[in-house]
Amino acid sequence: MTATTVHSVTVPRVTLPGVTTTKVPSTPTSAAALPHRDPAFDLPAQRRTRSDAPDWTDLTERVKDAGQYPTRAGAERVTRIVLSALGGHVTADERVELARALPDEAARVIASQIPVTRPLTAAEFVESVAARIDGSTPATARWDVSSVLSVVADLIDTDLLTRILAQLPAGYALLFGRAELSPAQ
Repeated sequence: MTATTVHSVTVPRVTLPGVTTTKVPSTPTSAAALPHRDPAFDLPAQRRTRSDAPDWTDLTERVKDAGQYPTRAGAERVTRIVLSALGGHVTADERVELARALPDEAARVIASQIPVTRPLTAAEFVESVAARIDGSTPATARWDVSSVLSVVADLIDTDLLTRILAQLPAGYALLFGRAELSPAQ
């Protein structure tokens, strides 16, 4: 028997006599031909494997591009702040699935947060991020939040994003770069 470590949990690997496993080849994506895009970002989270999942550098480069930050270090700082703020607001299975869909370092930032007792409105959420960034205003914090969360929205599948938005108060969809649709009356 061997053991495999997945997300800091060691799971024993048991081989049963007479049982064989086969590796399923990954499905190629058309974005793989594009040199400026990492094809792993184009795969829905549930189809991604750890070998093709974007890493922390890929994530922060995407945030750097989305937010037009001059340095990756600046994008990395903003990404950590926004993900730590988000980590307390996403709970239950959605939190676990979100962590699985993101690079390990981003998953640790989200998972290390204590769940909030009262979810913040979207405006309060932006203000809380502004309070964590020196020299930030509500307008620049909204830019920072949207830069990070729009990249996160591109990394996760639509079903997960819909379930996350259902947990959050109205207004968060816009922060994720999605339209906020009101329910039919």
